[in-house]
Amino acid sequence: MLAVLDLDDSDARTTEDIFTGRSQRMPFRRVYGGQVLAQSLVAATRTVPEGRRPHSMHGYFLRPGDDSLGITFAVDRIHDGRSFSRRRTQAFQDGVPIFSMIASYQDDDEGLEHAAAMPDDVPAPEDVVESVPDIPESHPMFRRLFTDRPAELRHIPSPLYLSVDGEPRPAQAVWMRTRTRLPDDPLLHRAVLAYLSDMTIQEPILRAHGTPWATPGLKVASLDHAMWWHRDGRPDEWMLYVQESPSAGGGRGLSTGRIFDRDGRLLASVAQEVMVRVP
Repeated sequence: MLAVLDLDDSDARTTEDIFTGRSQRMPFRRVYGGQVLAQSLVAATRTVPEGRRPHSMHGYFLRPGDDSLGITFAVDRIHDGRSFSRRRTQAFQDGVPIFSMIASYQDDDEGLEHAAAMPDDVPAPEDVVESVPDIPESHPMFRRLFTDRPAELRHIPSPLYLSVDGEPRPAQAVWMRTRTRLPDDPLLHRAVLAYLSDMTIQEPILRAHGTPWATPGLKVASLDHAMWWHRDGRPDEWMLYVQESPSAGGGRGLSTGRIFDRDGRLLASVAQEVMVRVP
């Protein structure tokens, strides 16, 4: 994960900054959405005045990416004000855009402050089993999808890879953290949080209908992704991702999420609309 977020800027120009990156290999050869949105954020951050951190981003997934090809990121410096900066990043493969994002950055500032509280009825991560499906480790998908992924996930009430336990409901929670310690870089932490935010956000839609990922013919694709960072936090320490789906229809579903640190501080909010097709 850290390697793919370390973009090359050797082709940067004065008016439009160009960066290149590579992809993690995925079982189905499609670029992981959280990877390309985190890379797009890293590219934009490279062009922002020092001291400004991303506080919001809105992106659209335009086409599936190919994990065997490199990705080019073109950043437009839309605006630099006294406190805020805005950047547009377009991600390309073979000259065709696959992702488009606008992000806003701000200097540290004082102001009114309040935050939603973390649910108090959630078990601690130590009391939840890591979310790994009950399939043989020799299965070709096992290593790529689960043991090689950079994050540890613990679903509440349970994962829905092969089946959905309990009554269908449009909500779940996931404890998550990276498997190894990250460098002490708050900007990198926000990019990693963006990477992780796409990992399970689609699942409340599936859980609402008792539909596991292993359903034959199921097609799920992220359409857009919005994220707001409220406070700094460390993704290499346990975070609780509380998710719900307020609506689904017309072959699309909406999921929203809130990410809290172990102490209950609200770190970020997320919203994503996905295409869902069930045969």
